[in-house]
Amino acid sequence: MTQVYQYSLKRDTGPADAAIVLGAAVYGERPSPVFRERINHAIDLYHDGSVQYLIFTGGVGNRDEIAEAEAARNYALRMGVPDEAILIETVSTTTAENLIQAKRLVDEHQLGRVLVVSDPLHMKRAVSLARDVGLDAYPSPTPTTRYRSWRSQWSFLLRETYFYAKYTLGI
Repeated sequence: MTQVYQYSLKRDTGPADAAIVLGAAVYGERPSPVFRERINHAIDLYHDGSVQYLIFTGGVGNRDEIAEAEAARNYALRMGVPDEAILIETVSTTTAENLIQAKRLVDEHQLGRVLVVSDPLHMKRAVSLARDVGLDAYPSPTPTTRYRSWRSQWSFLLRETYFYAKYTLGI
């Protein structure tokens, strides 16, 4: 548990070729508040010159109208990111799948160093998975989170500790 928490405090702001934004829920055609935090952080990285590309990941969830990556792309376009700076994959439904599909895009576009963008407590597992699929990946957690209360943070920490333990044990 302490590994997951301590890793959540690490951040790397670039420079990198791309930021990989891990998918999250979409409401209708709009990113959920959690997903919007991730997208906004990636947009900031793009606008300040830390990354050249944004890679949005995520397929269509159970109740989603469009793929998570498409919702993120539409949002980023409205926020002034040019279409040519956006890459998407629309088939993944898990963190591991997000990163496998992102790796395909990284290879296809001959990109190198990437920043993984997600919630702070998701970083340990996400960056570990990214490196396992062969990405030159570094953490760039959102500076703000929708998990603000101690109760919601504790719940997310327990969840991520469980999933990280499963990952490290190969379960």
